[in-house]
Amino acid sequence: MAKLNLVLLALLLACALGLITSQHQARKGFSELEREQARSRELDVEYGQLQLEASTWGLHARVERIASASLGMRAPDPRRVRVVELEAAGK
Repeated sequence: MAKLNLVLLALLLACALGLITSQHQARKGFSELEREQARSRELDVEYGQLQLEASTWGLHARVERIASASLGMRAPDPRRVRVVELEAAGK
């Protein structure tokens, strides 16, 4: 009977240690998940800011202002512009 009690006690301790280990790993995994979700939210905010910045840099008025001020570019005279049309491929 004493041997049986010792075996059952050892089995109980093994199960308890297994339970503690699995709970610890679950908490550790949940903590890591929370960190990664927070990082994901930060990256979403940064992506939105970068999209806004990219649209600002590409505004037509800004590009035209820089082209005329820095590079000395200007729109061509409409009388000197020619439109070339492509012929249909089947002709």
